[in-house]
Amino acid sequence: MRGGRVAVVGGSIAGCAFASAAVRAGADEVQVLERTRGLLADRGVGLCIHDDRAAELAAVGALPAGIAAHPLTRRRWVVRDPDAGPGGRLFWEQPFPFHSYHWGLLWGGLRDATPDRVAYRQGATVTAVADGAAGGGQQAEVALADGGTERYDLVVGADGYRSVVREAVCPGSRPQYAGYVCWRGNVDVRRLADAGVEHGPGDAVTTVCFPGGSCVVYRIPGPDGPRVNWVLYATPPRTGPLPFDDPTSFPPGRVTDELTAHLAELLESGFPPYWARILALTERQNTHVQPIYDLHTDRIASGRLLLAGDAASVVRPHNTSGAAKALQDASAFEAAWRGAGSWDGLLDGYRAARGAAGREMVALARRLGRAQVERTPAWSDMDGAAAQAWWEGQLAGAADIGGQAMTR
Repeated sequence: MRGGRVAVVGGSIAGCAFASAAVRAGADEVQVLERTRGLLADRGVGLCIHDDRAAELAAVGALPAGIAAHPLTRRRWVVRDPDAGPGGRLFWEQPFPFHSYHWGLLWGGLRDATPDRVAYRQGATVTAVADGAAGGGQQAEVALADGGTERYDLVVGADGYRSVVREAVCPGSRPQYAGYVCWRGNVDVRRLADAGVEHGPGDAVTTVCFPGGSCVVYRIPGPDGPRVNWVLYATPPRTGPLPFDDPTSFPPGRVTDELTAHLAELLESGFPPYWARILALTERQNTHVQPIYDLHTDRIASGRLLLAGDAASVVRPHNTSGAAKALQDASAFEAAWRGAGSWDGLLDGYRAARGAAGREMVALARRLGRAQVERTPAWSDMDGAAAQAWWEGQLAGAADIGGQAMTR
């Protein structure tokens, strides 16, 4: 099937990937409708992609070459122990075949690889979507904040966990708060020496374990050199106005005094001194708080509407699969398009390829969240054998974290 007019709502990682896939598959016209007017490249959080997933995505053209990435090979699990020194006691080490990325640099690489034929429209806020096919029409309608209405043969919802397109596909389907949050931050590696830290993370991800939570620390590339990225999961303080009943976050520079103080208490009471010093180096304007939500939708496509990335399923970050899932969704979309003879055939093929994947990743990430935050074991009692058994219990037959192998 060739031709057609496609709108991609949302212009971040999933949006750029789907726009490129639509052009490669044969769309006549592709419009990306991105609500923000500023640079998306300034989003500095870290993420990781499993080496096997990266190789698969590169082979099908979904992950462009040349994007800065830092190789990781192992994951170290440590717990505070006064007898073990400032770095804590290492109780387990496991293989970790991933590369880490800076969100903004990954997005920039995908944006640069987007074909010139794609119209990337910033400041285009979509307020509602209607599936014209459901009413017997041949196109979907997109309503914009400026009062305009546009019609497309297909609308892709790549608009994240607050997706407007999802509301049209699955009315009332919204992410649910998991009961805990993550503090995120990163710091220039060059600052470590100033604080008496001899060396930062190299090829290892370190998971710092403490009662009621855990924190992953690893190196990422940055626009101005390498940085140390960290993500700390724990329950928030139980007092104060923290509105987590609706998907929200506290962006850099707007984290409340209460949340900042709670982070300091966690570092003081539960962290080995070495790792506490690294996190404490992070300036407040480089720290934000993200309540953890998840969601699996009953449908990922309907009529002339299709959901991608976090719009289709919101997976807790423990699975380390978010970016890979978005790119795999785009690859499956392209393959479904090439094998379809109609729009209905395209959506059927996409549903068959990606429907179960989202559900299974949400389930795995929930198990990981329960084990590493909600119902943490007695970390101080753990050794390698106990940790291995505990980890296999979380996987429950899954091959690994980082997403599933692509099927074509």
